[in-house]
Amino acid sequence: MPDFRVAKDEVHGGQMVGDVRRRENAARLHAFRSTVWRYWKKEGRHDLPWRKTKDPYRVLVSEMMLQQTQVPRVIGKYKEFLRAFPTVKALAKAPLSDVLKVWSGLGYNRRAKYLHDAAKILTKNRVHFNKPTGLLKCTGIGPYTEAAVRVFAFNEPDVLIETNIRTAFIHHFHSNVLQNVRISDVEILPLATLAASGQEPREWHWALMDYGAYLKKSGVRNNSRSAHYAKQSKFEGSLRQIRGAILCVLRSGPKTVNAVRSDLTAFEKYKVEKALAGLVRDGLIVKEKGKWRIA
Repeated sequence: MPDFRVAKDEVHGGQMVGDVRRRENAARLHAFRSTVWRYWKKEGRHDLPWRKTKDPYRVLVSEMMLQQTQVPRVIGKYKEFLRAFPTVKALAKAPLSDVLKVWSGLGYNRRAKYLHDAAKILTKNRVHFNKPTGLLKCTGIGPYTEAAVRVFAFNEPDVLIETNIRTAFIHHFHSNVLQNVRISDVEILPLATLAASGQEPREWHWALMDYGAYLKKSGVRNNSRSAHYAKQSKFEGSLRQIRGAILCVLRSGPKTVNAVRSDLTAFEKYKVEKALAGLVRDGLIVKEKGKWRIA
């Protein structure tokens, strides 16, 4: 990793060495910024619907949807979701079953519940998003999501690191590191902070994300070099698939335990039981009088 800090004098007359190093580092950083901005101006995805709003609720919806889900799949669902729940109050008032019905197809249904729970908490506490705070009090919403709302809704300075941004920084600043060495976000953060300095926060991060996505499409495959990388498991036969199937069965109304199991005979029994237990633990379903229903 290049050292962008002020270099210590390492030899007699080291001030000259430090000055040269600082100039080299500044040049690399300038070149990186220029590359990112050039790509953004020419090829950036300026028409994505969540980039046309400064409404923090809509930004939050997009951020929750984009977690572990590709942009093309999100676009249609984002629009459908906001037609059904145009405001945070509308989402808070809706039953979870309606929320999950609209969310269907995006997967990772816990995200829908986290978003629904957040809407209820924010409404109850009368948080009107007039300032980018309060989200960390909501289960399932972490520092990155809160920072993303701060940047994209309010254009406040912050540093975002996600999969495409990691790709860009690892490609430009860590390509000479041994392949078996995993790069931590702690190492990327100083670079990302310096690169973001003096830039327009909202557009800079959009540009970074789009440039990183472009690198991936161009054949750059360095996500596995991140210390935070986790390979997604196979979907077919997975608990994710079974959880989704259970929720699909229950969307039409409560079902007896036997009815649920009979609709899921294609899956191994122990996996179905494990999926049911996980859905209960996550607060997505409950069992009443011998019937399962969406919570």
